[in-house]
Amino acid sequence: MDKSRRRFLAQSAGAICAGVASATGTAQAAFLREPRELPPNAVGMLYDSTLCIGCRACVAACREANGTTPEQPEKLADWNPGIWDTAEDLSGNTLNVIRVYMDGTKENKDQEANGYAFVKRHCLHCMDPSCVSVCPVSAMRKDPDTGIVTHDPDACIGCRYCVYGCPFSVPQYQFDNPFGQIAKCQFCNHLQAKGEIPACCDVCPTGASLFGRVDALQAEAERRLAAKPGETYVFPRGLLGGDAPSHEATIPEYQPHVYGVTEGGGTQIRYLSGVPHEKLGLPKLEQHSFAQVSEGIQHTLYKGMIAPLALLGGLVVFARRSTRGHKDDEE
Repeated sequence: MDKSRRRFLAQSAGAICAGVASATGTAQAAFLREPRELPPNAVGMLYDSTLCIGCRACVAACREANGTTPEQPEKLADWNPGIWDTAEDLSGNTLNVIRVYMDGTKENKDQEANGYAFVKRHCLHCMDPSCVSVCPVSAMRKDPDTGIVTHDPDACIGCRYCVYGCPFSVPQYQFDNPFGQIAKCQFCNHLQAKGEIPACCDVCPTGASLFGRVDALQAEAERRLAAKPGETYVFPRGLLGGDAPSHEATIPEYQPHVYGVTEGGGTQIRYLSGVPHEKLGLPKLEQHSFAQVSEGIQHTLYKGMIAPLALLGGLVVFARRSTRGHKDDEE
């Protein structure tokens, strides 16, 4: 390959990279589309990690409500097979799982140093979900009234864009099934349709998983943050404002932030914790959602094919310059 051709290719590649970098930076600064608002009757869950005792009753209830089967790691496959549910994370067969944070001696619950804490992993039902934004066939849908994010297997084409697009790594594909589907928590929408509450919230013995309207749950979280550590507090169970017996305990040392209010554009699942949220595997995210960025670029830079035409024009200019330079070299 001669020098002029190499120079042309290098200049073209540089122009493309510079254009992409400029577009990305500009999109985050100026091209973000408007954020999504909470639906009028948005429901969600307040998960208080300090109340969770790791009993995994929620995992068992989720399996029963959604017809999934227990999972065991390969290392435990020969030990009471099919009896102990020891799923280590979400999968195509596990929609809800309890994980544990541990440090040092693990003596103190809900403390970062030499402590341990539990965290519940399932769909956060984002206010502006990336899975819905990237789905090309609308198999992922957000209910306009309740905000619950559901998956329609009949519409799904198995592209798995939702798997790659979710910042919380929630949707999972059933790779062990020749007719595999996407699996994710749908917040027991089939039970809610009958006037019931999600199974995980219904069975939680301490109220660590609390169901209700998002605005009411946020107010409850703020009340707990405003209370003094060591003060006795009556923690509701099951449905916020429902008639389930409450759980009385003392207020712990909370982290001062309710996770899910702003992260990734906001979520309908809110978290309270005694240890930093990132220690529980909850990622640090910008206040805008990924969908705001990607759709902002699509709806502005690519409106009327402006960006592709500009890139094409740049390549034409470089091609003409390279051709002119090649002719000058020959002369």
